[in-house]
Amino acid sequence: MMGCFALQTVDTELTADSVEWCPLQGCRHLLACGTYQLRRPEDRPAGPQNKGGMEVKEPQVRLGRLFLYSFNDNNSIHPLVEVQRKDTSAILDMKWCHIPVAGHALLGLADASGSIQLLRLVESEKSHVLEPLSSLALEEQCLALSLDWSTGKTGRAGDQPLKIISSDSTGQLHLLMVNETRPRLQKVASWQAHQFEAWIAAFNYWHTEIVYSGGDDGLLRGWDTRVPGKFLFTSKRHTMGVCSIQSSPHREHILATGSYDEHILLWDTRNMKQPLADTPVQGGVWRIKWHPFHHHLLLAACMHSGFKILNCQKAMEERQEATVLTSHTLPDSLVYGADWSWLLFRSLQRAPSWSFPSNLGTKTVDLKGASELPTPCHECIEHNDGEGHARPQSGMKPLTEGMRKNGTWLQATAATTRDCGVNPEEADSAFSLLATCSFYDHALHLWEWEGN
Repeated sequence: MMGCFALQTVDTELTADSVEWCPLQGCRHLLACGTYQLRRPEDRPAGPQNKGGMEVKEPQVRLGRLFLYSFNDNNSIHPLVEVQRKDTSAILDMKWCHIPVAGHALLGLADASGSIQLLRLVESEKSHVLEPLSSLALEEQCLALSLDWSTGKTGRAGDQPLKIISSDSTGQLHLLMVNETRPRLQKVASWQAHQFEAWIAAFNYWHTEIVYSGGDDGLLRGWDTRVPGKFLFTSKRHTMGVCSIQSSPHREHILATGSYDEHILLWDTRNMKQPLADTPVQGGVWRIKWHPFHHHLLLAACMHSGFKILNCQKAMEERQEATVLTSHTLPDSLVYGADWSWLLFRSLQRAPSWSFPSNLGTKTVDLKGASELPTPCHECIEHNDGEGHARPQSGMKPLTEGMRKNGTWLQATAATTRDCGVNPEEADSAFSLLATCSFYDHALHLWEWEGN
């Protein structure tokens, strides 16, 4: 039996586009969610005028908010509890560093001000909070669109430098170094990678001098950061903008890419002329995430087509199309963020499963097309109360009222199966916890996925 079961829906107030579970032992119950919202100036009856008598137009403002949640399996109605919210520039991407730095977990943000921010996780009275640590502006008048850490694979060498690769709206890539003693960002190199927006940049986790990029020009490119600006290869296999890339943390030569052309391609990085497999998913692929423990499972955020879970076993070994195990479309929304939790599930006389209802009862916010954000995404115009405050929309209710699951989520520590400290027999590997977030319905969804 396979199925995806809704555990909770959270109203993020602003449109949500990025969600990331912390991978570090002791902090794996923490979930970060980032939002992006475009607010146009209010139409005021009277305002400042210039000498010519014309009203001064205020610029549009990209608002963002960072949420930090704690997962508590003792609360069956609201297992996700908000522990912090922080207003920022609009967030386009974020990633946790996979290793502690100077004794702390670090979260990197790519924001609409064109900066990469580092935030440090510190303990508070009741839980944890994120506090600013370092920030670096990539370029003037650009949006930072993505980032990736060089630490995605278990077993990083002690002398390997800690790096971030980032991409921006002008088509450039930026290689940054992180000082681990006193964590600070330093730019190492920048180069023009694409003619239009560079939607995504990612490391080869096995050979971190190699990075990959995808752009709105439809190109997938590989780069050796020791020779910035000189590409190793260019692939035109995708027919539209390339917006998601992730190197497998489990298998050395496997790379997954996704595009607005609604296809996920799997590659052997030793031969980038043709992909191993081509899988249609009926939606633009904004994010893809390999499962932290099961090397063959891939989670994809597919915009208007919801989210999908793919079995890539035969694709990697027999060059066959990946099998779509789960496909879940959410009404009136575009799924832009998705991530697997590093928590493991042990089933204890499971109660009967329930399915996600077909109608959430959400209201769709007013929409405005804008070229800054990826097509088909439209920037959402914030509802306000006339005083510049966001007006929350109704209709988002927890989906677990009256439901109780008799199970326990376990934190995986570092050792055997992708750093799993519990015995494999103790954890029911058929169960996974994941989160998605979406535009228009400004919602964060918590799911349990039951595989074979």
